[in-house]
Amino acid sequence: MTGNATALSEKRSSAPAVGTKPSISRRIHGLMIEMWKYRLSYAFIFPFMAMFIIFILIPVVAGVLLSFTYFNAFDFPAWRGWLNYQNLFSQDVVFLQHVLPNSFKFAVFVGPVGYLLAFLLAWLISQLPSTLRTWYALAMYAPSLSAGVAMTVVWTVMFTGDRSGYINSFLLKWGIIDKPVYLLLDQDYLLNIMIVISIWSSMGIGFLAILAGILNVDKQLYEAGKIDGISSRLQEVWYITVPMMKPQMMFAAIMAIVHTIKSGGIGVQLSGSNPTPNYAGQLLLDHIGDYGFIRFELGYASAISIFVLLLCYVLSKFFGFLFAPKEDE
Repeated sequence: MTGNATALSEKRSSAPAVGTKPSISRRIHGLMIEMWKYRLSYAFIFPFMAMFIIFILIPVVAGVLLSFTYFNAFDFPAWRGWLNYQNLFSQDVVFLQHVLPNSFKFAVFVGPVGYLLAFLLAWLISQLPSTLRTWYALAMYAPSLSAGVAMTVVWTVMFTGDRSGYINSFLLKWGIIDKPVYLLLDQDYLLNIMIVISIWSSMGIGFLAILAGILNVDKQLYEAGKIDGISSRLQEVWYITVPMMKPQMMFAAIMAIVHTIKSGGIGVQLSGSNPTPNYAGQLLLDHIGDYGFIRFELGYASAISIFVLLLCYVLSKFFGFLFAPKEDE
């Protein structure tokens, strides 16, 4: 009896006390057993996770860390703290007087106008027969695939500053101007031309998502709406179409944000100079490229990139809140 009591007391003393947390090694061991149990599922998600970590997570973390340093791509980064961000919003005259106003004007026109135009064109195309609908959708989507080629081949020739340019040739022919205007080198015209080109090439994935959303709305809802008093197409769009396709509207809005903010190099391609004349066509990505690949101030360029990333995040959250489906109270 004494031996059994001694063995029982030893077993109780070796067992973990009730209410105590298991050790870290036991947690890791349990986690590994659980992962091995679902190893096939983890094998399927491994390629995505690997690409996400390599091409998104690591670059973002590296960008955040470099934004607090001075790094010229040759020497080891030197810690600067918040100095890059302080200089960006207080000392960078080009950023404050040219890049931010240009980007704001560009975003205000290209984002909302391109978004509304995408919805309008998608709605008009959805009213066509299926055969014509396919060809018109392709015609609207094609410019977003070949924007770079079109910018070089079509738009540069159209706005070129000599008599061979289509715009100058037309204006000279009708006596509106006396001599050719260097449209792509004039700071009064360059940004406006960039806005027109960007709106023209903005019918991308967001446009297709809106078109798919409109086509997937249940037709019986329109019939029920007519019974309830809806008497016009505008009322159908406002009360039925838009509420039933909020996920597609949110996706298109986010894609419009991404398209607008990531637009860069347009003014450089059109004017043929970097930076553009009097920084008239400099956008956020152009400013990043200027400091990152011309001046090799990669720490400062990283700070601008993080600012752009945060801007995209805030705008995406805003449109997510705006178009998120709301449950009926």
